[in-house]
Order: sequence, then C-alpha cells, then structure tokens
Amino acid sequence: MKRILLFTMLMLAATLASAQETVKGLVKDHIGQSLPGATVVQKGTSKYAVTDPDGTFEIAAGKEFPFTLQINLTGYEQQDVEVYELSTAPIDVVLKTANVLDQVVVIGYGTQKKGDLTGSVSSISTGDLKGVPISSLDRALQGRAAGVQVTQSSGQPGSSVSIKIRGGNSINGANEPLYVIDGFPVYNNNSYADAGVTNGPTINALSTLNPSDIESIDILKDASATAIYGSRGANGVVIITTKKGKQGKNVITYDGYYGVQKVLNRLSLLNAQQWALLKNDAMADSKKAPAFSQTEIDSLGRPGVGTDWQDEAFRQASIQNHSLSFSGGDEKTRFALSGNYFKQNGILHNTDFERYSFRINIDRDMTKRFKIGFNFTGSKSSAQVAPENVVPNLLQMPPTMPVYDPTSANGFTLRSIYDTPLANPIATLFLQVNETHIFRGFGNAYGEYQIADGLKAKVSLGTDILLNKQNRYLPSTLQEGSGLNGQGIVGNKNTIGWLNENTLSYNKAFSEDHALDAVVGITQQASTTENTIARGATFVSDDFSYHNLGGGTTFQNASSNYFKWTLLSYLGRVNYTFRSKYNLTLTARADGSSRLGKDKKWGFFPSAAFSWNLGREDFMRNVQEISNLKFRVSGGVTGNQEIAPYTSLAQEAYYSYLFGRKLVAGYAPNGIANPNLGWEQTAQYDAGIDLGLFKNRVNVTLDAYYKKTTDLLLDVPLPYTSGYPNAFQNYGSVENKGIELSINTVNSEGALGWTTDFVFSTNRNKVLSLGPGVSSVISGVSIAQVGYPLGSFLVLKTNGIFQSGDDIANLPKFNANDKAGSQRYVDVSGANGTPDGTITQAYDRVIVGNAQPRFIFGLTNNFSYKNFDLNVLLQGQSGNKVYNANQANLELGTGYINGSTTMLDRWTPTNPSNVIHRAIENPAVTVSDRYIENGSYLRLKNLSLGYSLPASITGKLGISQLRFYVTAQNWVTWTKYTGYDPEVSRNEQATLTQGVDNGVYPASKTFLGGLTLTF
Repeated sequence: MKRILLFTMLMLAATLASAQETVKGLVKDHIGQSLPGATVVQKGTSKYAVTDPDGTFEIAAGKEFPFTLQINLTGYEQQDVEVYELSTAPIDVVLKTANVLDQVVVIGYGTQKKGDLTGSVSSISTGDLKGVPISSLDRALQGRAAGVQVTQSSGQPGSSVSIKIRGGNSINGANEPLYVIDGFPVYNNNSYADAGVTNGPTINALSTLNPSDIESIDILKDASATAIYGSRGANGVVIITTKKGKQGKNVITYDGYYGVQKVLNRLSLLNAQQWALLKNDAMADSKKAPAFSQTEIDSLGRPGVGTDWQDEAFRQASIQNHSLSFSGGDEKTRFALSGNYFKQNGILHNTDFERYSFRINIDRDMTKRFKIGFNFTGSKSSAQVAPENVVPNLLQMPPTMPVYDPTSANGFTLRSIYDTPLANPIATLFLQVNETHIFRGFGNAYGEYQIADGLKAKVSLGTDILLNKQNRYLPSTLQEGSGLNGQGIVGNKNTIGWLNENTLSYNKAFSEDHALDAVVGITQQASTTENTIARGATFVSDDFSYHNLGGGTTFQNASSNYFKWTLLSYLGRVNYTFRSKYNLTLTARADGSSRLGKDKKWGFFPSAAFSWNLGREDFMRNVQEISNLKFRVSGGVTGNQEIAPYTSLAQEAYYSYLFGRKLVAGYAPNGIANPNLGWEQTAQYDAGIDLGLFKNRVNVTLDAYYKKTTDLLLDVPLPYTSGYPNAFQNYGSVENKGIELSINTVNSEGALGWTTDFVFSTNRNKVLSLGPGVSSVISGVSIAQVGYPLGSFLVLKTNGIFQSGDDIANLPKFNANDKAGSQRYVDVSGANGTPDGTITQAYDRVIVGNAQPRFIFGLTNNFSYKNFDLNVLLQGQSGNKVYNANQANLELGTGYINGSTTMLDRWTPTNPSNVIHRAIENPAVTVSDRYIENGSYLRLKNLSLGYSLPASITGKLGISQLRFYVTAQNWVTWTKYTGYDPEVSRNEQATLTQGVDNGVYPASKTFLGGLTLTF
C-alpha cells in the first residue's frame, strides 16, 4: 500500500512539475500588433510552438537553464530570447521588420529574396483585404500595386474586370495577365464561362475562386520576371499562393460579414410633365399635332404622377460571405481545409451571384528527402444576369408609361406605346430567365525529391475543369418573346485542361562570396472545349420555361463546337549572386503552340537582368540615413499566343442554298490558311531603384520601362478578290512606356501605429504600325490610329447651334434640312483634303481623347491603436476619357424616349441655347465630341474599422481571437463624369473599344459588418 501511495505521489509531483515547466509569451511587431503564425523553437532541441492568432505561445521548458528560444516569422528578423528561469509572467517578444532585402517573394518556379531580385515585382498584403467585399481575386489588385490598372466593366454581381499591367500590348490578341495559382498557369479567358446563351455582362471565370483562401499575391511586371513564362508573359504575371497549414497547433477560423448595397449614383432624367412638353415640341417641329393637351400636361405635374423607372429598377441589396477554415500540422504533415459561401444580390431586381466553394491543401514529408503535396479547389457558382437591354430601357422608357397593367396576362405593361417600342425593363428583370451556372474543379499534385544538397527534382500534375451551363427563356408575355410566342435556349460549354511540369532546381552558396540558384524544366499543357446550344420557340405554354424545348413548334437551328490547344515548353533560369551585392539573372524559354502556323509554332523568349546592392558596399556603411539601395536593369522578350485555335488553318463552314425550290446543304471554305502566323512578341526594357531610408521606415521603388510589341496578331481585311473577308496576320506594332513609383512609410510606432503605402504609375501607349498600307482600324466610336493610343475616340467636332440669324444655307451642314436649333459641326476636310462645305462621317471625324488614363494611383493608410485598427484606401485615375453613349441617346430630343434634364435647356425660339439642340424627331445618334467626357476620378475605395477583444477576455472565453469590423466600399466618388460611374467599359476586356459607357449595369456602394473568430 505504501509503495502504491509513494508511486502515486511521485507521479502527481511529476505531473505538477511538468505542468509548471512551460514558458509562455506574446509576440508583437514594432507597432504593438500581435503576430500570429510565428514559429518558436527551443534551440538545440525538437521542441517548438506556433503563436496563436492573438500572438501568444506556450512551449515546454528545457531541462536545464538557461536555454534559448528562437522566434521566426516571414518578413521579420529572427529574435533570440534567453530564458534563465521559469516565471509566471509571459515573455514579451517584439519582432522587427526584416530588412526589405531579406524579405522573400514568389517568382516563377521558385522564391527569391528581395535583395537578390533583378526584376520588377510587386507584392500585395492580403491583410489589407480582410473584410473587403470582392467576388473575385483580381478585384483585390485595384489601387494596391504600381503599374496595374483594374477596371470594373460592370456592376453585375460576379461580372468580369479588365486588368492591364503596364498598358495594353495587343489589338486583337489578349491583354489580360497570366494568373499562376499554386503553380498552375491560368489565362482568365471569360469566354470559357460563357456558353453563348445568356444576354448581358459576362461572368468572371476567376469569381469561382474564393479570395479568402489567398496567402500572398506577387505581380511580375518586367521581362526578367515574366520571361520564365515565355509565350504568356507579355501582359504580366500574377502569382497567387493559397493558404497552407503550418507545423504546430491546429487552428479553426470563421470569418463572415453581411452588408447592404445601393446604386452608386443616379442619372437626372425628365419627369412625366417635362417629357410631355418635350414630346409636344418634337411633334411641333415635324408639324404634327401635339400628343398631350394642356390639361393633360397640367395633370402630369401633380405629385406622384408618372413613373420613375430608376426607382422601380433599383433596390437596396444584400451581400454576405461566410468562410470556415481548419489548418495545422505536425513535423511531417501540414494541412489546410476551407469552405466558403458567398451571395451578392444585385442592385437591379432579380439579379445575383452565388458561390459555394471548398479548398484543401496537404503537404507531407514522406522522408527527409522526399515530400508530396496536393491542393484542390471545387466551386459551384450561379448568377441571374441582367439582360443587356435593361439599363438602356429603364433610362429611355417614357415616364408617362406605367410599370403595371392589371389587364395583361403577367400584370406588367408590355412595352412603350410611343414611337420606339421599348420593352418594359421591370417585366424583363422579373420574368426573363437569364442565368449561368459554373462548376470549377482546380487542382495540382506534386512530388519533390532532394537528390543532393541543394539539388531538387519536382514533378507536378494538375487539372482545371470548368463546366458552364446557361439557360434563357423569353416568355410570350414579354415584349422580347412575344414575336415568337416564347423562346427557350439552353447551352453547355465544358473546358477540361491538364498540366504537367518537370523541373530540376539547384540552390547552393559557395563560401560567403558566391551563390547560385538555377532551374530547368519541361512543361506540357493541353485544353479541350466543347460547346452545344439548343433552341426552341412557339410554345403552347410558358409554364415549362426552358425545360421543354421539344415542345416548341418553330424549328430553330442547334449548334455545337469543339476545339483543342496544346503547349510544349522548355525553360531555364540562372540567378548568380556575388558577395550579396551583385546579382545576375539569365532566363530562357522555348514554347511550341498548336495555335500558330505550321512554320512558326516555336518561339524563343530570352531575358537578362542585373542588380547592384549599392547599400551593401563598404563605402555606404557610414551613411546612416540609407538602409538599403539597389539599382536594377533588365531586358528581354516575351510572347502572346492568345488567339482562337485553328486560326492559322484553312477552315470550312456549313452553308445552305436554295436550288430551284429545294434547300441544299453543304460546306464551303470559310477561312484562309496562314502557315506563317507566328508569335506576337513584346520586347521590354526596365531600369529601377529600390531605396530604404531611416532604418527602413521609408521604402521607395521607382521603375522606368519601355515595351514594344511587334508582329501583332491582327485580323486584317483581305481584298475582295481573295474570296475571304479577313485573316489573321503578323502585322503592326504598339509601344508602351511609363514610370512606376511605390512608397511605403512607417509614420508612427508604439501605442499609435500608422503606416502608409502609395502607388503611382503613368503609361503612354501608341500605335506604331498597322501593317502595309493600313493607317487605322475603326470599330464604332473607337479607332486604332498610327501615332495615337489604343482606345482613341473618332467623332465629329461640335461647333455650337445654328441660330436664327445665321446664313444656314451657306454654312456646312450635316443634314440638308438643318435649320435654326440644329447642331453645328466643324467642317474638317473633304474628298480633296480641304473643307468642302458638307459634314460627313468619312472626312470630318477627328480623334478627340482616348480611354487611356495619364496616371493611376492608390493611397493606403493603416492605423492601429490598442485593439483598434483602421484601413483607408483612396484610389483613382486621371486623364482618361469616356464616351457617354447613354447621354447621347438621352439628348436625342425625339420625344420617342425619355431624356436627360439637360434637355430642359434645349434650343427654342425663346431660349436660343448654343449647347443643346432643338427637339426633333430624328432617332439617329450622331457621334460627337459632346459625349466625350472626362473620366478622371478619386474614390474612397475602402474604409474598414476593426476591434479585437483583448487576450484577457478571449482567454476566458476559450478562444484565440475575436475581431469585429465594419467596412464601407465605394462610399464616396469625386468626379466630373455625368454617367453612373467613370470606371466603366461596356466592351469588358477589349482594348480597341475600351471606355464606352452604353447601358452598363451601374456600380454599387456597400456598407457591411463582420467578425473573425479563431480557436
């Protein structure tokens, strides 16, 4: 019994001793913010811990005192803490920000210290994205990286954005950057998420991925950084690394928010009485009887009479996001698992975007030399899309028209009863089915083996599966479907791609003077796409919607398509560093693409770069104000192959022809072969300076670059004698040159923390050549003209209004019947090259401005005080123009459609305006410089205030962190633009026709509240 009692007492004493022999601590940064994820290692042992989200840690004490704890976190200097005895008080550890040159960034097929970088790379802090309501990761780039222009093309939830890094290079080819997500290269071609059925804005293929899963974003901009991606690096590369598990304590995190949105701005339109007067004036000009009597006009002026179509269409809409993640690991296995639900209702009724997604990352050390890893994302997204005629119709619908008609089958007014039969936009929103569904599976698996010290072999295999299903149904009770008594369309587009990469890397330091980092590899990638569309029309009932196309009694052609492309590549890169001062990078990649001509399938893309860490020279050591100073120069060639497969081949198409009374089907040539269709190539040269001042409290990066793109993949018109309208050729060239500036400052440390990030860039774009004998390419109001930027506008130049005393018969006129009150235009030229007294589209249009901004900028301020944090982002651009096609329609003054309130100042005999023409029944828009508006703006893009409960409270609650926050997005915009939003482009990712505002879904402002909870 005594033995048992003694043994029990000994075990109890050992237990109590072990319970006491732990060291606790709190890790913070230089401004007092807790640092989660820091690794705490007891030097010389295998004992370790990882700080919780509130920065605390607990580690078993050593058997003998004293011992050393080593605390490490990426981006901070290692801190060694000596522990001499146990204490109940936690150890306070303050980590200093690492020397900027020692920070690690992700580059193509590897990582590199900033001090060894020779190329131009920007990194974005994902901490600034907490609580920011974005549906896709590409929206996170706006205002946060120099040289990156992000344009939201539509306010439709889930819609696409256009991103240009250092300007647009191509006219018909692609201009979007390459995205590399956990090593898998993806070009964001939104056509893969569009089966060709829905009508309206395109849903962004990247919106299928959850932005909350992102760990880091690095943007490669110059040729030295992007040449490793060869044929797809010409437009820049965005490297996305997702969150992975870390060795240590398992962590569970929930982050969620809920908010409301409303339209950013409203247009000033005529009310019912004002429009009735305009209608009468237009009819009087045509010598017709008035449409409204004075009594009717008086009654239309009563409060509540008439329809405000904007009020009827817009709503206060909800937005919500919920993410739950699990991560952790031990000495051999690390894992991260997350799930997400995102739902954004549109500010237009019955429009939305919804996403369910999950992601899993697993890394496993099989042996000391061999490790494997796997990551996969699965998502299902759905969107109800606003048809493209909704916004134009709600602006143009006469305010005297009612929304509802109790006598109609669906309860809505069918259309306008006036001269232009506009469909009821509210009925269209509620009754038309216009939906898209996207399933995306995206994953990558790898195995890595360390052959010898510094020498590793890696093999990876990945896949990207994107399945798109679209449904559309136009009921017979809608204006759009009444002509066919109902129409249904269903489409599928399935894209399946795979990638295999095989690399051999070597990283070795030879003494203190020499370091070598090299990689060689072979990669192969392929993708197939199948597209089918089925249609039916004239249904007995609308009840089955698009689910019973066979019930349609009117035959409509079905369609199907299939295409495939492959890419085989050989790559290599060598980084050599001498004494940590002089860095040389040589890169080369050879790509063979199935998209190009049989004689030009292969392209070679080399680059070279050098950097000098002047700040590490002995003669700089006594310059205390300069923490680091580095000069960089680089040059190289990258390519572009983003054209449709089979473009270089002769093609045939199906045709039908009526011989006698018999319809005969057959095939005929539809495209001419071009075996010499080769790579579009961009040569780029960059010079940069990286400067750190006052112990890195101020960090400045300045770059100047020049890019010239030659052998453009241009769709060129052919002579009629060829029998073909056009064909792709390697013609023309475009240049971009500019300056980028990034400044990061630590303004205040201690109780009040304050940091500032400022990014600024300017780019000058110019078309140098369009091929033999071609000086311009025109598309609508847009033109590519040699000597001018892409996205220039070609319009007539206004010259006031004809007045009653003018000698109109002898003045240049656009229409023969122009008279007092008609718009005047400048007579620029004629058939003989001189003014001819007549205004024509052929000779009198001139280039007035372009959609390219003169500069773009972003200013981010982060504040922290005790447990409060505040993030403020101001973002904007200046110098760009927007063609306001909405305003052009609203100033027609025909009385057929509604008008802008600017028409209240229209010319009349008693109001001889020299700005707004008279009311006239002429429904044709004349494209003029009046509608080329200043698109400059400054926007309060994001304002986020957070509060974290102190550790003393979260500890009692049994949780690691609890943070509450509120966020306002797009809350204030300062601009002179008269449309809904100056950040607009109806033609989405197109470069030639950018900057056109024509019926675009308006943007919204958002206010939300959320919380982050971590266990």
